[in-house]
Amino acid sequence: MGICASVASEIHDDAYGQENAVYYREIGNTNGVQVIGSTYSHPGSKGLNQDSAILFQGYGLEDGAFCGVFDGHGKNGHIVSKLVRNRLPSLLLNQRNAIAKISKSALNTSSPKQSERVNGELVVPSKNFMKWREAGLSAFKVMDKELKLLDELDFSCSGTTAVAVVKQEEDLVIANLGDSRAVLGTKTENGIKAVQLTTDFKPGVPEEAERIRNCNGRVLALKEEPHIQRVWLPHEDSPGLAMSRAFGDFLLKNHGIISIPDISYHHISPNDQFLVLATDGVWDVLNNDQVISIAASADNEEAAAKAVVDASAAAWKRKFPNSKRDDCTVICLFLQTRINMICT
Repeated sequence: MGICASVASEIHDDAYGQENAVYYREIGNTNGVQVIGSTYSHPGSKGLNQDSAILFQGYGLEDGAFCGVFDGHGKNGHIVSKLVRNRLPSLLLNQRNAIAKISKSALNTSSPKQSERVNGELVVPSKNFMKWREAGLSAFKVMDKELKLLDELDFSCSGTTAVAVVKQEEDLVIANLGDSRAVLGTKTENGIKAVQLTTDFKPGVPEEAERIRNCNGRVLALKEEPHIQRVWLPHEDSPGLAMSRAFGDFLLKNHGIISIPDISYHHISPNDQFLVLATDGVWDVLNNDQVISIAASADNEEAAAKAVVDASAAAWKRKFPNSKRDDCTVICLFLQTRINMICT
């Protein structure tokens, strides 16, 4: 699997525009190029839309893709989510290209390969996955450092989640930070089935809570919202972060909040139809099966993301009519031509 090294040097922070959700193509002539998905973002009722998203077609390889959704929070959450969206794709590819130049003996191969079963067979990640994994860990670390060095912006109590997927040929590399989510729609005898590819990293997850408490952070819920565990400083009732991993949030970085992503692998099988990445505003009101069904039933690839967002907005009004609606952002990345899809 070759990597197009020239791509990274051509990416600029302003190339994506200022929209919350953008579709970017790294292709010379886009005439006749197949649309591989869609992205859409809709503001909630809390103020500025703090979500950002990018679907990058032609990433790394001509048929490769990068997709990522970023859910900002705090006073400057809308800024940090866009900064990460605009910078992370090129930073990741730069790291991957640098690693490709290093000899095998110099690579850190101590991390065990994560295998998975596809159609009953055990699939081991490719060597390229191990390089992308190392690149991801490095890129996320550098990204967080770059945010901290922006002295003119205060990210002490502002940050963003990130869930990003890199597609290279039949490999999917999934990097997850926070409580946005990636779900796969795969074809079965009974229609399209939802397969969750990421873990929602919230303070209530036992392993996450243990790490935070070991760093003297506090994990507890407010009386008025007992279902939401939050992270607090050791001796202050602030800031009350509702996730356990994020970019930014530097006030809590010494108390268990980390910017280390969980990076996993999935080999694309002929039955795998599409991916949905979405911020938690979607998952708060729709479950995995509902989202996958909506995306699969959309008229075409370009309409899929908006269909999920529209359904989410309607579900918010129906389920929580007296609550402020969260921002909702979705990417749908199609892995097969839709003519092969079976929707029930």
